[in-house]
Amino acid sequence: MPYKFLRLLTLAGSVLFLASCDKSVDQPTLEVYEPAGLDENGGQWKTIVLSSTDEVTVSAPQALESSSYKAELQSLKDLKITPEQQKTVDFWAVGGVYRWNEIARTLAANYNLPPVYDEIQKKYPVPDPANPKAEPKFPFCNPPYASRMFAYLGVAQYDALVAAWKYKYQYSRLAPSKVDASITATLPVSSLPSYPSEDAVVAAASLEILKVMFPGEVDKLNAYYEAHRNSRIWGKANVQSDLDAGEALGKAIAAKVIARAKTDGMGAANNQSAVPAMISAAKARGLKTEWVSLDAPARPPMLPTFGNVKTWNFNETQKVAMRPSPPPALGSAGFEKDLQELRGMGKTLTREQHRIASYWSDGVGSFTPPGHWNREAANLTRKYKENELRAARTMALVGTSLMDAGIACWDTKFYYYTPRPFQVDHAVRSTIGTPNFPSFTSGHSTFSGAASTVLAYLFPNEADAMMVLANEASISRIYGCIHYRSDSEVGLTHGNAIGQYAIKRAQSDGAGR
Repeated sequence: MPYKFLRLLTLAGSVLFLASCDKSVDQPTLEVYEPAGLDENGGQWKTIVLSSTDEVTVSAPQALESSSYKAELQSLKDLKITPEQQKTVDFWAVGGVYRWNEIARTLAANYNLPPVYDEIQKKYPVPDPANPKAEPKFPFCNPPYASRMFAYLGVAQYDALVAAWKYKYQYSRLAPSKVDASITATLPVSSLPSYPSEDAVVAAASLEILKVMFPGEVDKLNAYYEAHRNSRIWGKANVQSDLDAGEALGKAIAAKVIARAKTDGMGAANNQSAVPAMISAAKARGLKTEWVSLDAPARPPMLPTFGNVKTWNFNETQKVAMRPSPPPALGSAGFEKDLQELRGMGKTLTREQHRIASYWSDGVGSFTPPGHWNREAANLTRKYKENELRAARTMALVGTSLMDAGIACWDTKFYYYTPRPFQVDHAVRSTIGTPNFPSFTSGHSTFSGAASTVLAYLFPNEADAMMVLANEASISRIYGCIHYRSDSEVGLTHGNAIGQYAIKRAQSDGAGR
């Protein structure tokens, strides 16, 4: 029977690992769609880490008349698969970019657990990347770490797929069922050339990035990788040589992206020895009372030097130029107005305001605010039926804007070192917990401003909806009584400016909107 493109795939129970942090009540039902377009010129799009797709080469495939290729076709004709294998085919048919980002969000949630105080050592232990399975497990996937992980995952997928598109159209070998009509694929088959396999490219690039980011999950990630690759054979959408070429390409480009990660300064993002100088500098600029940890015992601030990590879409000078002006000074009329708004708010919130504060809390055990926007982006790639290359571009642009937002926000937080509302007035009570870093500006607001700005550009029909979500995320921190209004409003504006830099990249990459 011919494949039905709009076949609905019920996912509940198929992959429990991916369901662990879904905030919806019901598991979604996803359709396998035919992409709205193939972007045949995608191999000419400008990459992000690669200076040129020529950095990695793919050898020409065997001729269609060759005995080796005919043998590959025959192996598909002879293949019989089990119902369980078909479930794997259906799962990955939704899209490799979508699924690997889904896996990344779940890992982020599973590792978003701050270390517990060690009563014997009398300190909060730091996760050890050299021993990732020891307690506390590495990494502590807090918002800055998550933003970085999503950025590198998106960039690796995108650069690898640009290269894949180049070689696909250079060699123009069609899918097995297009070459031999006696082969019936159980996956959508378009006129997109099949060599190298885009699924193998995405699987290999994603695997290598996530192994670096979550070294304690290598076995689980390898299992996902094998399932993804196998799904293309079981679905009779690719022959083995398509997959082998895609795997080699994806791994080679991931290695170049990982090389960038090793030199971006993340290793020095938790420099606690820099904190006293930060506080002294903030006081010299007029700070009266510095932020302090409200944990008992006091916890070292979260990644105080993350603001020094290398950005993607703007440079250090531009980062400093964008840094917001100082917040209202403690004791000033503006500050007192912001503080007065929070006094007693926890007792007067409406049900809707409680919902907003809770929905956007994105605290411990969640996939973090960057993960929240990663999911929004992923869902839009499906809504608009983007092919794998264009979906990867969306995720890369949003991912880099989120990491840039985290870096710029953390730079601002530790530049001003503003105390949280509860620290200034104990009558202010948070309903969602208090993060372990300074108040100004709001991280939620900055992340949301950046991501929503990029998504509004990429999907203009969704611009109003994205702005509504960003405003809701921003004001949720006021409803939660953990931010002053100035933190949220300035953070949102800062995020909008950060997102504009990602848009400038998009406008010059050759992909159109």
